[in-house]
Amino acid sequence: MSILNYTDTHCHLDGEEFAEDREQVIERAREAGVGKIFLPAIDLSTSRRILDLCRQYPDYLYPMVGLHPEEVRADWREQLENIKQLLFPLSSKIIAIGEVGLDFYWSREFEQEQQEAFEEQVRWSVETRLPLMIHCRKAQNELVAILRRYAKDLPGGVFHCFTGNEHEAAELLQFDGFVLGVGGVLTFKKSHLPEVLPAAVPLDRIVLETDAPYMAPVPMRGQRNEPAYTRYVLERMAEAYGVSQETLAAQTNANVARVFGVK
Repeated sequence: MSILNYTDTHCHLDGEEFAEDREQVIERAREAGVGKIFLPAIDLSTSRRILDLCRQYPDYLYPMVGLHPEEVRADWREQLENIKQLLFPLSSKIIAIGEVGLDFYWSREFEQEQQEAFEEQVRWSVETRLPLMIHCRKAQNELVAILRRYAKDLPGGVFHCFTGNEHEAAELLQFDGFVLGVGGVLTFKKSHLPEVLPAAVPLDRIVLETDAPYMAPVPMRGQRNEPAYTRYVLERMAEAYGVSQETLAAQTNANVARVFGVK
């Protein structure tokens, strides 16, 4: 059993990729030192599924609900209304609204709808005081513009899967209460994150994540990612910042407790 204890703040453990061995995946995570796993939803059906799964593993799996930007389609208003019906009665049992945001990487077909859906969920965050788990791809200008409208009222959150430069980090960290989520990309050979993070991101503004089953870190790159592999992100991040793994684990856990209220 690892003596370290740290948190995977972003894992799609409800996915079909884990259908055959989910229990073993959770056991491997525990053995690797992962003390908590946070599960983001992408739509109504995953929101329901995640709530059910987290009930089976209390105090280990923690649920979010939300509508992912790539899932914003013609029925987005109906999806949001149904997710809202889940969220508000259960807000004390949900740790965040997510995974929400903007994604214009593949298509701008629903650009306006994405922005409206994101802004609606930002308003939920303000109303419930639940943090946001934010996905942003090729849309930072538009995303920042929406967040600025609510900056004084936002409870905080995570900018998930940060892969940007020092300027982009500074622009995101202007929002009080927010941290950057960093995963397997940090370990990639051509990644600039080992230089960017220590220069631009204080240790109290960062959390660990896997985004499993996607984005497996080196040396597992190309395989299905899983929460146990958070360890490789922790190791590379500690190296980049020049601190011990124990120090980094303790600091990122403190950041998680501050943002999510989960200790």
